[in-house]
Amino acid sequence: MESNETKPEKVHTSVLLNEVIEWLAPKPGGLYLDGTLGMAGHSSAILDAAGEGAQLAGLDRDEQALKLAGTRLEPYGEQAHRFHLAFSKFEAALDELGWDTIDGVVLDLGVSSLHLDRGERGFSFIKEGPLDMRMDPAGGMPPASSIINKGSYSDINRILKLYGEEPLASRITKAIIKAREEKKITTTLELASIVEKAYPAKRRALSRTHPATKTFQGLRIAVNSELEELQKFLQRIPDRLNPGARVAIISFHSLEDRIVKKAFKAESQNCDCPPMQPICTCGKVKRLNILSKKPILPTQEEMAVNPRSRSAKLRVAERAAEHES
Repeated sequence: MESNETKPEKVHTSVLLNEVIEWLAPKPGGLYLDGTLGMAGHSSAILDAAGEGAQLAGLDRDEQALKLAGTRLEPYGEQAHRFHLAFSKFEAALDELGWDTIDGVVLDLGVSSLHLDRGERGFSFIKEGPLDMRMDPAGGMPPASSIINKGSYSDINRILKLYGEEPLASRITKAIIKAREEKKITTTLELASIVEKAYPAKRRALSRTHPATKTFQGLRIAVNSELEELQKFLQRIPDRLNPGARVAIISFHSLEDRIVKKAFKAESQNCDCPPMQPICTCGKVKRLNILSKKPILPTQEEMAVNPRSRSAKLRVAERAAEHES
């Protein structure tokens, strides 16, 4: 019998679920892509809303998530297809299924409860575990411990400053370098303690979040090449969308949100030529229409029930018709 800890609906609460379904507007017979399958909360809701004949391809780098998602998607039979792939490799899944184009796609970026609630995955700064942070441990990427113990001062400082947006990046990096000279830093709580001690006492007292929050965020993004994955996806997904198909992306980090916003804006415009150039020579044609001028945020009710939704932002765009200009 499945325990509550392994039931997908107990492990993860899908963020902005109602909003995603409202904007995607799934339809009977439609083909859909969930690039971050997780525990299949968004996927199962899409299939429920779409009804008869709809199919969905769900991708995830995490084999544990795929296994749990399989349990949740079992009632949908051949309507649901799972792939052990990063979402930047979505074409491989579509090609295997013989889908030239699709009718909608959702991405729910960042980490899930499956990662944060299980200390052995190495994502949490409040649970002991190996300093890992890899979404796909078998994927060949080095763990976070490799960056912390082998990275140069400039590399670690850049990761904490750029990806973690940590104002005390330099101070924390110096503390990490000093600590690793005495012994290797191998666990999450070891690193969290080093970061916490690097924070001035007054700043620690006034902080609303754990001092290690931004450090762990920066490392996780670097370990999994999350921003590069997102950029690759955004460059290519418009080519596989039917006219009117919608792409809904939920981000939890300002860097992710800026990348999505910038990509949507670029794809919603004709011509990349300099403003002073009298004649267009680039030949660029817009591929997307932006549907959400501002990011869609969780309701107060959702944030009260699921505090992890507080930083979520949803942006939605639609594939432009061929004749639009």
